[in-house]
Parts: sequence; structure tokens; C-alpha cells
Amino acid sequence: MTRPDAEQERVGAAQAAMPAVANRYDDILFEPDAPMRLWEAAAADARNGIFDDRPLYWARLKMLCALSAEERSAAERTSRGMDLDWPPEGPAALVTGFDPFHLHRDIAQSNPAGLAALALHGATIAGVHIRAAVLPVRFVDFDQGLVEDLLTPVLRRRPRLVLTISMGRGQFDVERFPGRRRSSQAADNRSVRCGATAGDPLPPPGLAGPEFLETTLPVAAMAAVQGRWRVRDNRRVTTLHRGELSAASLADLAGETSVEGSGGGFLSNEIAYRSLWLRSALDVDAPVGHLHVPAVRGYDEAVETAVVEQVRRIVEAALALIQERGVLRVARP
Repeated sequence: MTRPDAEQERVGAAQAAMPAVANRYDDILFEPDAPMRLWEAAAADARNGIFDDRPLYWARLKMLCALSAEERSAAERTSRGMDLDWPPEGPAALVTGFDPFHLHRDIAQSNPAGLAALALHGATIAGVHIRAAVLPVRFVDFDQGLVEDLLTPVLRRRPRLVLTISMGRGQFDVERFPGRRRSSQAADNRSVRCGATAGDPLPPPGLAGPEFLETTLPVAAMAAVQGRWRVRDNRRVTTLHRGELSAASLADLAGETSVEGSGGGFLSNEIAYRSLWLRSALDVDAPVGHLHVPAVRGYDEAVETAVVEQVRRIVEAALALIQERGVLRVARP
């Protein structure tokens, strides 16, 4: 057993504030196959209408506190759905979400992006089998190649779709132009900051590539989905010299230094960039991109249920078009 990190040290506060949530999976925590059972239990709950991603997050942290450093890596990957049996039989797509974050502000915070991934795991939509994973909100994992380790075997098998999801603003945003650099002042779940600023945006260690990339998702089909929230083709970026602007194309951003991509300057934007850059490096044609879902404060079951339902319809719209037309180029307005 090793000393708890800043993320694991919040477990006690979570248990005191919301014991039913933090302790939901205690009966399976210390079984020999606990990591897989945790993932399966959380996904089953979400598929069955128990829309709460937080029990998995807090159960995982409790489990990891009881393990040695050598045991933690494998247990964490499995309990996140990252030990993918890929490809499943037939056409398949991968959807990823994120852990809850901003827990230093609200220990009860949920992340509807992680919840949507859990709810879609194991579903078949438009004839495509969905696999999901939930990623950590930690810079170190991204620096160590977590996204590439997860997505490389998936992309090499030509999935129908790779959709990464995170919590964002007041509507759904399909992020058109992810940027290469970090600039956010937000701390990750271990209270670590990236060291960059809007005046001095920095690329993640070892991440080469152009300053901006463009999504290959079927944006028009996704943006046409009606629901409680609008779905925006988000082209807003920030560059070092021109400030905030709405980019018409990648050519419009030529010669610019990225401060924020359309997905921002934190890990949401970064997973979008890394996914697209890996797609290019592997020379595959799968539709890849990022969707921000509406933000929630704390936990709101009704709102999160509506978010999950609209995500499902957005994914269905994307996959129906992909299945009909085959591989898609970027959808232009």
C-alpha cells in the first residue's frame, strides 16, 4: 500500500457528504475481480436508468488506496473500461467520457460525459456495437500516452466512429478545431496545473503536430439533432496574435499559435487533438472528434438523464449517416 495522493485523499470527505453514493459498490470492492466487476456494475446501472457516474469514481479510488503501486495501473485501466476486447463482433464504435472534476469546489460533482459513456457501453445503435471508457482528469496520464495507448489498437481496426465526450458549456458543442496547446489555469484532479497561461500557451510534452486540426465527425448530422439543448458546430478558437475568433477553415488559422482550440485549453481539447493527430499518424479514415455536453452543477438526475438521452440521439444520427454512406469526410455547411 502506498500513501494516498491528492485525489484519493478526498475519499473520506465524499463518504461523509454522500455515503450512499461513495459506498454503493463496497460489496464488490475487494473481490479478486473487483476492477472488472466495478466497471460492469456501473455500466449496468447506467443502462438500467440509474444515472449516476459518481459511485464508480469513488469506488475506484477506495480500491486503489488498498493496492500497491504495482497493482494500481492494471486495476485502474480495467475499472475504466480501457481493457477493451476490440473489436467486438461486427461494426463497432468507441465512446469515451471523463471522471467528475472540480471536486475541490464541490465534492458531490458529477460528470454527465462519463455517465453518457457508461450508459452507451454495450448498446447497439444503428447496427453498431458501442464500447466505452472513462478517462481520468489528470495531466500525468495524458503526458504518459494514455490516449494513444487506448486508441491505437482501436483505430487500427477501423471503427465506425471514435467520439470523445466531456462536460462543457450551456449547450452541446461539436468541437470543430482542436488546438495543440494547453493554456487553462484549471487544476486537474490531483490539484496539478499545466504550467501554461493564455499569454504563454504550451504544447504537452512530446506532442508534435500543427497548431490546429479539424474534426472528421459528421458535424451537420449531429448538429441537426433536436432536443432540450441546441447542438452547435463550434468554430470558436483563440490564437496568440488574433485573440478569439470564429474560424471558417483550417486555412483561416494558418500561421497562428493556438491558445485555445474550440474545445478550450484543458484536457477536453487535448483528447480531441490527440485523437485526431493519432488518426492522421496511423493513416486511417475513421470519423473522429469531440462532443462537449452541457455542464451541470453538482448532480442533477433530471438534467443528466436528458443529457444522456440527447447524446444517444446524437450518436445515432452520426452512425446512421456513417452506415448509410460509409466513411465520411468533414461535413461542410
